[in-house]
Amino acid sequence: MSQYKEAPTDPAAGSPAAPAESGAPHDLEPVPEIDQLRAELEQARTEAGENLDRFLRAKAEAENTRRRAEADVTAAHKYGVDRFAAEIISVRDSLDLARMVELPKDTSPAVQKMHEGLDLTLKLMDSVFQKFGVTRLDPKGQKFDPERHQAISMVESVEVPPGHVVSVVQKGYLLNDRLLRPAMVVVARAAQAAAKPAG
Repeated sequence: MSQYKEAPTDPAAGSPAAPAESGAPHDLEPVPEIDQLRAELEQARTEAGENLDRFLRAKAEAENTRRRAEADVTAAHKYGVDRFAAEIISVRDSLDLARMVELPKDTSPAVQKMHEGLDLTLKLMDSVFQKFGVTRLDPKGQKFDPERHQAISMVESVEVPPGHVVSVVQKGYLLNDRLLRPAMVVVARAAQAAAKPAG
């Protein structure tokens, strides 16, 4: 008699019986960790997009700040002497008035030397004005410009076209392209026709 027993067979398949299936999940079935990872990935993408948006906004703001600072520096270079120039042109006016005085022929040499000194001082001031972008406005004969001229009166004129400057009472000044002081002017108006005598 044999000491070995045959393994029980499955009557349907004629083969040894398969072990009973356990309750463990199949390897290909999704696990809760995958859903969690997907959610975390989506959140990370959202945060990355928000961070990129914030970065681009901050970069644009920094660029705007840099441009404003450059514009401020440029303006400071161009107009930094604004207040000083506005004051010094009054000195130039006074020297002009002194220079306009006609000296008699028998004037002493000392006074003549002072007059020559005025000429040299005015030339030196004009040189300094040019260096710092200060320009005189002497618009006699030009069309009246309300942006640069201030009319103090109007007169009839047959020599100067209407709306043009007949004479300049006080010269104006520009600092680069900015008005320091308007020119004070007299403006021409059209001559009125003489009234016909009553017949």
